[in-house]
This record gives sequence, structure tokens and C-alpha cells, in this order.
Amino acid sequence: MRHARVFVLAGLAVAVVTAAYAAQTTVVPIPDSEPVETAPLEVDLGKTHWGDAEAGQAKAATCAACHGPDGKSIDPTMYPHLAGQSERYIARQLALFASGERHTGMAAVMVPFAQALSPQDMRDVGAYFAQLPAPAGVADDAEVTDGPYAGMKFYEIGQKLYRGGDPERGIPACMACHGPSGAGNPGPAYPRVGGQVADYTARRLTEYKAGVTSERDPKLFQIMAQVAGKLTDQEISALASYLEGLHNRADDVAVAEAPGS
Repeated sequence: MRHARVFVLAGLAVAVVTAAYAAQTTVVPIPDSEPVETAPLEVDLGKTHWGDAEAGQAKAATCAACHGPDGKSIDPTMYPHLAGQSERYIARQLALFASGERHTGMAAVMVPFAQALSPQDMRDVGAYFAQLPAPAGVADDAEVTDGPYAGMKFYEIGQKLYRGGDPERGIPACMACHGPSGAGNPGPAYPRVGGQVADYTARRLTEYKAGVTSERDPKLFQIMAQVAGKLTDQEISALASYLEGLHNRADDVAVAEAPGS
């Protein structure tokens, strides 16, 4: 039965991708945060081995419709960058989509793709994106004119919280888990946040702030919920902006020295 369902879902995935290509310029509203009505799958990543990036490249072909052929979002207002993200984090998120435990944002689009993958496929797809060069954008340096951060540049609010937190409010420095350059920690599957599109980061932080999850093992979610729950909307936006521009200086050198640059 599982194989039959996978073939049906794979067919649905092809139809979705075809529609996505045909509507590249069409604005698609983000679905409500209601649980996706689909038969959940049991996904056991514990029985997998390290992903194969070469195998993952073919399996990730359909991802290009939204996340770009190089793992860079085709629409930063809707889809996150995947290039440079850790293998384990991507595999875990695919498993959460497939099992129905993650059902916010674009989950309705992601479910058929995730459910068409085996647990090992998820690791392979993660390995493929993990070895792609991570992108980075530009942070907002407009001056804040009112409120507790008046006089600071907008991204500096995020920089202050990311690097030093706010001890008085019990907010730890974000870089303690995600690293000075936002590269993340692949061991405990803390994701890369440096260079991620601001709209996506702000949306995820807002979801964490709400503190509601359907994950059966919510320990990682709860870590973020405790932090995000203390942030103001302005701080969430500023953090998202700062992170979009955060990257290693060495990455700039690599780009400058690349052929054709």
C-alpha cells in the first residue's frame, strides 16, 4: 500500500511542479496554519546512513521549482534558501512534513514531495543542498527613529541580540547555538541561519513565539519557543534582517575570485 501511495503522491508532485513553473510570476498566498489533511507517514531517520550528495542531486530536481536549481529561493518572500543548510536539518524537516507534524507556512505544498521520499532519500537530498555554496543578502541599515532602539540602525538591533542576547530578559545570544557567522551546528541539527531570507526567518520566529507545535519530539522547538517568546515584533524583524546579511568574509573572497566574476 505504501508503494501505491508513493506513486500517487509522486504523480501529484509532478503536477504541482508543472503548475509552479507555469506560474512563476503569479503570487500564491501562503496557506493558513491549519493542519494539512493528509495521511501521515512514519519516518525513521535513525535507520539511515549519511546522505549521498550525488544521489541527492537527482532526487532534489523537483525542489528547483521553488528553491532554485542552486538552492537559492526563486521567491524570497515565500520560500527559504536551502543551499548550505545542514544535511540533518533538511532531512528532519522533510520528515516532519511527511509525518504531518509540521503544518505551517507552505506545508501544504511540501507534503506530497516529502511523502514521496524514503528516509534515506531525505538524507541524500539534505547532503546535496549542504554542499552547495550558501547565499547571503543585504541587511537593512535604515535608522530607527522611535521606540527603545531609537538612533540605532535597524540591523544593529538584530546584531545586538544575535551576538549578546539580552541577559536582563533571559534571552541568550543566538550565536551560542548558530555560530558567529550563522553557519549552525550540524551535530544537534541547529540550522544555518546566516544568509537566510528575512521573510522566512521572521515567519519561523513568529511561529516559535506562538509556542504551538504538533511535533512528537518538541525539545528543539521548545528551545526556540523559549527564546522567541520574549522577542518583540520589531526585534524579530531586525534579527531576520541582520541574519539575511550575515556571512563569512571568506565567502566574499571566494565569490570575487570565482571565474567570470
